[in-house]
Amino acid sequence: MEKSELIQLTDEELLLEKKKMKNARILNAGLIGFLFGIFLFGVVGWIKSSKLSFGVLLPLFMLGYFIYKLLKSPNKYEGLKEVLKERNL
Repeated sequence: MEKSELIQLTDEELLLEKKKMKNARILNAGLIGFLFGIFLFGVVGWIKSSKLSFGVLLPLFMLGYFIYKLLKSPNKYEGLKEVLKERNL
């Protein structure tokens, strides 16, 4: 949500939105950790295998790309923090 949309919400709706965003951040962090674990498992398996096939690299690059996109996703929480701070919630 944009800041202009957040300003129009009531205090209760803002607190509910804060709770939703907190849950989304926790889920996002868990997903990043899960994908990173799969990525490391794949890299170690690729290095330890007797034949270093490059067919494994494409999925690893795709996992790395998804992790990068999740880490660099736009910070949607700053506008909510500002509105909550303005209203002293």
